[in-house]
Amino acid sequence: MAGDQKPPSAGGPGDVPSGAGQGWTALSYLIGGMLVWGFVGWLVDRWLDTSGIATGIGIVLGMTGGIILVVRKLGTPE
Repeated sequence: MAGDQKPPSAGGPGDVPSGAGQGWTALSYLIGGMLVWGFVGWLVDRWLDTSGIATGIGIVLGMTGGIILVVRKLGTPE
């Protein structure tokens, strides 16, 4: 009875979220990658005194990295 109940999952690093959690996880990977690498590109633009080229490259790299993370973490269930 009370001893037969399974304890709730602790949410370890290998756990894949279900339902809406997967969507929010994917969205956060994509937006986070764009923001972080776009900011790095912006810093490179300021350092090299270019006109936004590195910012654009950083945003594209961030989107690419976010897509790779989404596919690796949420792609196919095992």
